[in-house]
Amino acid sequence: MPLSTPGPVRVRIAPSPTGEFHVGTARTSLWNWLFARQHSGAFVLRIEDTDEVRNEPQWYEGIRSALRWLELDWDEEYLQSDNAAAHRAAAERLYAEGRAYYCDCTPGDVASRKPAGAPPGYDGFCRERSLPQAPGRALRFRVPDGLTVIDDVVRGRVEFDNAKLGGDFVIVKGNGGPIFYLANTIDDLDERITHVLRGEEHLPNAPKNQLLWEALAPAGQPPPVWAHLPNLVNEQRKKLSKRRDKTALESYRDEGILMEAIRNYVCLLGWAPGGDREYLTLEEMLAEFRLEDVNSSPAFFDVKKLASVNQHYIQAMSVEGFIKAAEPFLAAGPWTKEDFRPEVFARLAPLVQERTKLLGEVPAMIDFVFLKEPAIDEDAWTKAIETNALAPQLLGEASAAYAATDARDWVAPTLHTLTLEIGQRHGLALGKAQAPIRVAVTGRTVGPPLFESLEVLGQQRSIARIDAAIGRLAGMAIP
Repeated sequence: MPLSTPGPVRVRIAPSPTGEFHVGTARTSLWNWLFARQHSGAFVLRIEDTDEVRNEPQWYEGIRSALRWLELDWDEEYLQSDNAAAHRAAAERLYAEGRAYYCDCTPGDVASRKPAGAPPGYDGFCRERSLPQAPGRALRFRVPDGLTVIDDVVRGRVEFDNAKLGGDFVIVKGNGGPIFYLANTIDDLDERITHVLRGEEHLPNAPKNQLLWEALAPAGQPPPVWAHLPNLVNEQRKKLSKRRDKTALESYRDEGILMEAIRNYVCLLGWAPGGDREYLTLEEMLAEFRLEDVNSSPAFFDVKKLASVNQHYIQAMSVEGFIKAAEPFLAAGPWTKEDFRPEVFARLAPLVQERTKLLGEVPAMIDFVFLKEPAIDEDAWTKAIETNALAPQLLGEASAAYAATDARDWVAPTLHTLTLEIGQRHGLALGKAQAPIRVAVTGRTVGPPLFESLEVLGQQRSIARIDAAIGRLAGMAIP
């Protein structure tokens, strides 16, 4: 489908301030931004705030905050409610020209007139009644006969039989408020939008938008170029739902997904660069993204894959960058401010960085250093110590060997050798031998390498925790 239109490219995103920023909106925003910047055009933010019942004040700034976090700068910003006068004027014009009429039918009225098996939609009962405007009466657009053709960049030529659009559709509710189709079309006209890139769930709305555009646009002004983007689906291949799936961009940000990671990941949901590459900089996206190459099939939003992409970006950071990125999560750690020592975390940071998929995981990986006692994972305790017949011996021998070590030799290589020897005496590989020690000292089965952790924690604290585990285990023994 052709991409060009008269005049400079102008695209928009039109989120509603009714909840958190959807990851699908993040992708739509990114693709609109890339398309605008590739064509030296304008990227417009329009907050569609006419749903007064569902709008929440915090989500206005939430939309802006999400775009800023993604580093997608916008050129113009509008509130749909500010254009209410134009919406009313358009409705009055359509009525005056005979393209719309007032209707006093209730849903019950329409249902009562329908014979069994009749298709859904309005039956045109008020088309020729010439009702004047009055409280409670809706304004309906008079749908013409024939076909409405949507030339879609992603989906090709899509034909809609006007007779199957559900009848003459409402454009102004009985309370005087404009319906989405009307407000959306008028705003696109007034903001001179040339290309509409939006989710495929809006494709059924497109013929209504186009009919209204043709009725209201100045002569010779074509409708925007349409591009209905593939939906994001979960692992059951169902469209992502706020009620069922984790869809909020803020949730991923707050658990430690990096901006670069989610921007990279969502860009490739429905589009791919050459060479099967998985990691792209924003500059590469700008150079290579092509709207006409977007796939029409639904794209699987794989949370595990996103975490893997995030891990790639974490590992690509400098250690200093990782420490800086982890700071907000460390500030909310389970320790007191006085007990946290940045210089100690800096020693562990390279080891933690290698193992981190989400920045939100960092506090739990290093809390054993800054808490007076480790936060014991009871499942880990049960598996590695309580039900492990060799645990008492392994812990006892580790305590003795570590206590006999000169303080100057309290370094990871020495601790590795001592623990390896303990395991060999019992015919155990190092991983099996060190498991009870790890849980006793750190409280968990996963985390930074054990021997480097012991080195950072220190000799006295490490031995004290092993001895405490021995004491707890002895207290649990059945006489």
